[in-house]
Amino acid sequence: MVEQIKKDAEERMQRALDNLAEAFAAVRTGRANAMVLDRITADYYGTQTPINQMAAIKTPDAHMLVIEPWDKSALRAIEQAIQNSNLGINPSNDGTAIRLAFPQLTEERRVELVKQCKMYAEEARVAIRNARRDANEALEKAKKDGMSEDDQTRGEKEVQKLTDDHVAKVEEAFKKKEAEVMEI
Repeated sequence: MVEQIKKDAEERMQRALDNLAEAFAAVRTGRANAMVLDRITADYYGTQTPINQMAAIKTPDAHMLVIEPWDKSALRAIEQAIQNSNLGINPSNDGTAIRLAFPQLTEERRVELVKQCKMYAEEARVAIRNARRDANEALEKAKKDGMSEDDQTRGEKEVQKLTDDHVAKVEEAFKKKEAEVMEI
């Protein structure tokens, strides 16, 4: 019983870490990275479709992304979606492809991005703590259903250790991303 509760909590905590990694990947750092487009969708024949599913995305150099839609009629919709996103980059459309030039980040923009990353890290910590709370509630319920108090206490200690480990991983990921964003 304790092992199953612990396993469920660990899965939820790991999902929180995975979501954090995805969120951090979408934060641009001054270098062209196709992952910044992962969350942007464009209207494609009435359906919101991720850009990476409707176009080839190339990185010709460190500060440029080129988006070449397979269906040229989607060019305008992709351009519009990028403009409406909060990427902070203005797309240039040459009729066959869209070019995204990633300028060097200003100090002010870097600080803004670090704040955004800090918010993502806090969301991950909250999700991890929620998993801990739910696991502790499940242990409490299992105790009422006949589990020994020693097993409950041992389970709570193991869940707390899992929580501490995952929160430390969040901190480590945040520090790494902060250094990457602040790097000139």
